[in-house]
Amino acid sequence: MERKKLKEIAHSRAGDKGKLTTISVIAYEDALYEAMKEALTAERVEQHFKDIADGGVYRYELPQLKALNFVIEGTKPEGVAASLDFDTHGKSLSWFMLEMEILV
Repeated sequence: MERKKLKEIAHSRAGDKGKLTTISVIAYEDALYEAMKEALTAERVEQHFKDIADGGVYRYELPQLKALNFVIEGTKPEGVAASLDFDTHGKSLSWFMLEMEILV
């Protein structure tokens, strides 16, 4: 096994509405999806986003798409409508997610 950043094995889509952000991580290959399922728990994603969100994180599995969808509550600073800070919005948070490392 080796450590890889998610961006090496998957791509991502994200969006936000207010203080709620959704991020999908989609594996490039079936075997990589299995590694992602094992490594990307809701708790681990919550820890990764602890400085950006203060709510819970929920994970949904989409095996037909080789994807995991995460719903992140309490995203700061309350979404696009409430901030001029582009860096904390859904689209850029998908890149933040892809910087996570997992064992593959």
